[in-house]
Amino acid sequence: MSPADGGRTADSTRTKLLEGALRTLAEQGIAKASARAIAATAGVNQALVFYHFGSVDELLSAACRHGAEQRVARYRTRLAGIGSLTELLAFGREMHDEERAAGQVALLGQLLAGAQTHDRLKAATSAGLDLWIVEIEKVLERVLPGTPFGEFTDSGGLARAVAASFVGLELYEGVDPAGAGAALDALEQLGILVAALEGLGPVAHRAVRHHLRRAAGGGRCWGGGKQTPPPPNHEKTKEC
Repeated sequence: MSPADGGRTADSTRTKLLEGALRTLAEQGIAKASARAIAATAGVNQALVFYHFGSVDELLSAACRHGAEQRVARYRTRLAGIGSLTELLAFGREMHDEERAAGQVALLGQLLAGAQTHDRLKAATSAGLDLWIVEIEKVLERVLPGTPFGEFTDSGGLARAVAASFVGLELYEGVDPAGAGAALDALEQLGILVAALEGLGPVAHRAVRHHLRRAAGGGRCWGGGKQTPPPPNHEKTKEC
């Protein structure tokens, strides 16, 4: 066997173990994700878990990152084509259905459960979620400037809120499918409202921005251009 063949074989074994770990988590749960169970799922010798990763925890951490990279790559092109908040909300519903059908909801639940007690898995799960947040933030930075409320929104914070909401809905569906469905329906209704707002003309957009500035407490008047709230008990003396 040539060195190149040996390298391909090693890479193939690592991939089998990574995918086997993800399948074991989704199908058997974090409590049963042992070296024996993962190796059996992957169809390899148990000793290869330790040869390639050193420990089960290291394998699970690597598998978490591997899985997140694979899922984000699957949707990256579609995310890059989103041109409005309405499209982003619609995409979220489609992705939810696809991820549930692919067994990713069960996997996410196990990763989050394991992250509560496994520090390495916590870091890897956080890193995996960050991959999603980066892609969502790119979309928001592209579409928010065209909306009346773009100047009032922190795209990074909103991206994390979107990711957290998605995670919450995924887990919520496991205990209350009807409730999760109602929540997703509400998001679709919100999408209709956002689409109507996006369709307003520039005069209406300016009116909405003016109202939002006033509703925010005039922070742009008091803060010298920064979105800072007025001090407590401060009486507004200047209109924005």
